[in-house]
Amino acid sequence: MRGETARCDEGVVDDLLNHAPCGFFSFSDDGTVVLANDTLLEMLGHDRDDVVGHHVERILALGSRIFYQTHWFPLLRMQGRSEEIFLLLRPRAGDDIGVLVNAVRRERDAGAAYDCALMHVRERRKYEDELLRMKREAEQAHAALEMRQVELERANELLESQAIELEQQQLLLQEHAEEAVRLRIAADEANAAKSTFLAMMSHELRTPLNAISGYGEILAMGIHGAVNDAQKDIIERIGRAGAHLLRLINDILDLARIEAGHVEYRIEPVTVSQLVADVAPMIEPQLAGSEISFAVHVGDDVVAHTDREKAQQILLNLLGNAAKFTDPGGSIVVEAEATRDAGGRVLIRVCDTGIGIPPDRLQSVFQPFVQVEDAQDRGVKGSGLGLAISRDLALGMGGDITVESTPGEGSTFTLVLPAGRAATIGA
Repeated sequence: MRGETARCDEGVVDDLLNHAPCGFFSFSDDGTVVLANDTLLEMLGHDRDDVVGHHVERILALGSRIFYQTHWFPLLRMQGRSEEIFLLLRPRAGDDIGVLVNAVRRERDAGAAYDCALMHVRERRKYEDELLRMKREAEQAHAALEMRQVELERANELLESQAIELEQQQLLLQEHAEEAVRLRIAADEANAAKSTFLAMMSHELRTPLNAISGYGEILAMGIHGAVNDAQKDIIERIGRAGAHLLRLINDILDLARIEAGHVEYRIEPVTVSQLVADVAPMIEPQLAGSEISFAVHVGDDVVAHTDREKAQQILLNLLGNAAKFTDPGGSIVVEAEATRDAGGRVLIRVCDTGIGIPPDRLQSVFQPFVQVEDAQDRGVKGSGLGLAISRDLALGMGGDITVESTPGEGSTFTLVLPAGRAATIGA
């Protein structure tokens, strides 16, 4: 009887939680949402799979993400609770939603968890602002009335001084308006200069680097005379250095374009098996040189709704990273599947048997200029921008990139994309 009562109580608790008049979610110490009630999902217009299993920042507006990182989460970890924290949530569609959050940190079997109750703020802020405004006006009116009652004989002088003050304020406002116009013009000019600079960088740096690479190949072919082994080794080093520098320049320019919002996406149905087949020849020579086995398990019926070139760029970066951090004799596997949830997603996994990533670095690897600590020890060089660019591109296409890793055993990076329909490819 006690077991049946417990199961009944759990069912009642789950039902009450899902139908509670406030949103509720719980996330783990690494920021992953592990529970969300129906009220919160309805508030955001998301399916459960769009929230549970993803980082809590996925449902936060940009300003609230920064506040989460710099204030709210450190406060929770230090004090174990917070009350009436104002956050802006990012729904599937429409304007951001304001909520007041009460949160508490609890220790569970799987580690620390943060339970959060959210109250949707609709008219309250407007009413509070209006009350404060009316209070200030009433205080000003009362002060003015007392002044008039005490100093009626000085009323004319006071009116004149107020007129002078208003004129000064008007002049000050006009100066501020003119300054704002000047600042806006300066900002527009700076933005135009930045775009011009990026265009110049693209041409002025890539062109001579390509020329260096081309002349190096001509020298290596012996067109201008025989080349001995020592000279050939130097030419190859020049070529590798030029290619490495060109990749760094491309990464920096790509990141600048993304941050400036200058990236355009051509979304269309893309067969994932063909996507992998187009990328494989670019990575197979690197794998063969390192004696790393490569396998693909992708059905022809898996179709994503994405930008083909951007998806290829992301997949090539994930495979390149897997190759760099996997020792000879290891393996890399590409898998893909289409989920059956309401939203419809395609999951493309790149699994390797490499060095892995420490748990405390899993999220930071997606930040610009961040690399795994063992990268330099292994002689791996790069800008540290590849994963940051890849995740920004994935988010721009309505997807994401997640990572799971065990140090010493390997990592799995998952590219999440909206699902397409195979029937629309020939349309």
